[in-house]
Order: sequence, then C-alpha cells, then structure tokens
Amino acid sequence: MRTARRAAAVVCGAVALSVPLVLGGGGAARAAGSCNVTTGPYQREVEQFLGRPVDGRQSAADCQAIKAFQAKYGITPTAGYAGPLTWQTMNTMLAQRAAGTTPNKDGKCPVNLGRIACVDLTRQLSWVQDGAALAYGPVPVRTGKDGTETRTGLKRIYQRSIDHWSTIYDVSMPYAQFFDGGIAFHAVEKSMWNPPGSGGCVNMRLSDAKAYWNLLAKGDDVYVYGRKPGT
Repeated sequence: MRTARRAAAVVCGAVALSVPLVLGGGGAARAAGSCNVTTGPYQREVEQFLGRPVDGRQSAADCQAIKAFQAKYGITPTAGYAGPLTWQTMNTMLAQRAAGTTPNKDGKCPVNLGRIACVDLTRQLSWVQDGAALAYGPVPVRTGKDGTETRTGLKRIYQRSIDHWSTIYDVSMPYAQFFDGGIAFHAVEKSMWNPPGSGGCVNMRLSDAKAYWNLLAKGDDVYVYGRKPGT
C-alpha cells in the first residue's frame, strides 16, 4: 500500500503545476496583464465561439472577450490573443457539448462489462455507464500532459483513498481512485481546461470526483482511449 501511495505521488504529484506557454503566430506578445492587439491565427474561429462579430480582425473588444475567456479557464498568457491553445480549448469544449447525453454513441467504451468508468482523452470527457446505460456524466476532465500522458487501455480500480495526500509534492488528491500504476481519478481546484495538463492522473471537479467515489468501487473497470489534443 505504501508503494502504491508513493507511485501515485510520483505520477500525479505535478497536478498542481502549470507551465506558462509562449504566444505564437507572429507579432509582439504583450505582458499577461495587458491586451494583445495582434490578430491571431484563429481569430475568426474564436470570434464565432465567443459570439463576437466575425471579421477576422482583432479589436479592443475582441481582445477583452478573449482575455476574459482565458482568465476563466486558466489559459496563460492571459493576453487576449486568438492563438492555437485558446482555439484548441474552445474546440474541445465544442466536442464536449456535442457529446450531450450520448457520449458513447460511437461505442468505443465497452458495454459488455457492467459498470465501467470511461475516459475519452480526445474530448477530455469521462462518464460512468452500466452496460450501455449512462449512469453519470459526461463530465470534463483534465488528463496527462505531453510527456506524462494518461495511459490508454482497460484498467481496474485497485485502491481508493478519500483524503489522499502526496507527501513528495505536497499535493492534496481528494477522492482518489487509483486504476493504473499510480494514475487516479481525483479532485483538483483548478479549471479542467488549465494547460498543459496533469502528471498522468484524471483530474476532476470536486463534485464529479465525489460522485465517482460514490458510484465506483474497488475492482470496477476503467477504460481509457483516444489521444489528448496537444500530446
């Protein structure tokens, strides 16, 4: 048990960290506290997502709207630039919305194993199903970043720790349910869209992690598939 807890700390301890990203697409990047007036490569897509006039040109109002979106979801630098990371986040949100109440419409998560927790890395979604019936979700999740990707395949919950703590990284992991060599479902306080991702664990909002705790048990199956955008 001590070994499993240590492995969890090593794999998932970085969940509280985020790395500032460099703006691309040309033009001078402003400081995070200011607004970048440069037109971004995804200007039209971002404008449409935010309900702004779609003209493909950055305006002061566009910049403030983009900046507010970035601040809300923990995207850095928070400078109002319509760059690849901002559009990637929005595109993932669109895919999540499209899932509606049928996240397993394509049948990629097994329906012949009874109760199972499904994790779709591509859409950054998770849900619990009983056979083909949806039991909870789908809900947004935050999975492993590039280099510490959440591993795919059929897994099984082998340890549960409601008040888990990583002593190595000094990180709280509430409602932790471990299913793959230290990788666990657990709650975090940050946004599910905060880049670049976790150290491998499947991060969840507190309410969702608590629901998973009440729905799942040791020995239940977990199926992880797809590929997280940007990895």
